[in-house]
Amino acid sequence: MTDRDMLFDYLLRLGDNSLILGQRLAEWTGHTPMLEEDLALTNVGLDLIGQARMLLTYAGEVEGKGRDEDRLAFHRDTAEWRNLLLLEQPNGDFAKTMARQFFFDQFQYLQFEALSTSSEERLAGIAAKSLKEIAYHRRHSTDWILRLGDGTAESHERMQTAIDELWGFVPEMFEMDATDDALLVAGIGIDVARLRAAWDAAVNDVLVEATLARPKDSWSVRGSREGKHSEHLGYILAEMQFLQRAYPDAKW
Repeated sequence: MTDRDMLFDYLLRLGDNSLILGQRLAEWTGHTPMLEEDLALTNVGLDLIGQARMLLTYAGEVEGKGRDEDRLAFHRDTAEWRNLLLLEQPNGDFAKTMARQFFFDQFQYLQFEALSTSSEERLAGIAAKSLKEIAYHRRHSTDWILRLGDGTAESHERMQTAIDELWGFVPEMFEMDATDDALLVAGIGIDVARLRAAWDAAVNDVLVEATLARPKDSWSVRGSREGKHSEHLGYILAEMQFLQRAYPDAKW
């Protein structure tokens, strides 16, 4: 893998995370528990898609094969996607959506904070620009963990179930591979493994306040960096990519 190939892959990971989670949140539009939350989740999704646009545009330029943000978003098959497995999981009930959001928001804030000092100026700029949005996302999902965890007996049970069901997807966020190692040495990427202690501290504090139990580290899944995904990603792409696949050269 060349340096250019590694940077392209790295940017795909970041952009794909934002795009797939943004697409998942779009599924809640018109279906959230209340109007205020409908607007809030829609805005979080739009923020994520905005991040994805910047990152995928950059990725296409680095690749140098004429693929723009639309081509990368709508004309890649499942094995070419690099998003975390956590983010393609079904929304489930509102508690599960918030648990997934909370785990990722805590991670993405730490990740983009570190990337804002990248030697790759454009990547650093995208990370810095996104941090204010991510800070809001993190506050929003944290508030819901607290409200549901320390709410009624049913809301507590639903949130605990959601956290238990998603916990095994957490370790993948902190894995390092050869691409991460090479870009870390170059000053472009970061050591995500070193973010785990700060993530644990922040998450543990919220779980305690929300009267929720931290699950045991009894299972984990991985594979997104090799293009290995759950069946859920295929359904997301089938819906997201249909129009562009059916009319590949359409002009809007």
